[in-house]
Amino acid sequence: MLPSFPPAVLALADGSIFSGQSIGAPGETSGEVVFNTALTGYQEIITDPSYARQLVTLTYPHIGNVGVNAQDA
Repeated sequence: MLPSFPPAVLALADGSIFSGQSIGAPGETSGEVVFNTALTGYQEIITDPSYARQLVTLTYPHIGNVGVNAQDA
């Protein structure tokens, strides 16, 4: 059975609204939406302090397929 994730909404300053599912911490936040096109290293990307207050969009379609390295998590 697939896990169930709570609904989420991304609302942009131009009025665009995107519905989806939340896989992060519950609550509300705001920040700049940025893109990262790297094929690997997503563990480092999502924990990099330079991305503070930014909503990182990972564009590679296989992000997360192999899980995370427990030593680096």
